[in-house]
Amino acid sequence: MKTTIELPDSLARRAKELARAQGVTLREVIEAGLRAELDRRSAPAPPVDFRFRTVGGSGLREGIELTDLREHAYDPAR
Repeated sequence: MKTTIELPDSLARRAKELARAQGVTLREVIEAGLRAELDRRSAPAPPVDFRFRTVGGSGLREGIELTDLREHAYDPAR
């Protein structure tokens, strides 16, 4: 399939330089890059090993509202 795309001059220049340095065509560089990006974007995201860390305690101190928690967390006087 033939198609026309517009590339920033600097990107086209880099692609041409890479093709020349590797002894391949610009088309091969663009095809390989597009394939790699399509594979990357369609691959499932790796699972994230995440757990909320908790510590022993009895909850919020009396007088502290959950909505004010951020303010209290950054106030060294409290």
